Amino acid sequence: MKLLYILKGQPTQSTETLMEMLGRGKEISRYNLYEEQDYDKLVEMIFANEEIISWW
Repeated sequence: MKLLYILKGQPTQSTETLMEMLGRGKEISRYNLYEEQDYDKLVEMIFANEEIISWW
């Protein structure tokens, strides 16, 4: 299963730990909105993944 994490801000250590736990056994992609705002790329990534989790 392909999983996309979308992060609005810099993740804390707790968030990193949760992302690691939830992503076990999955193919992980990560899009950092706080570093890049290429929304065309983000839309492509959303459609290319089966599961999306947004971290605020």
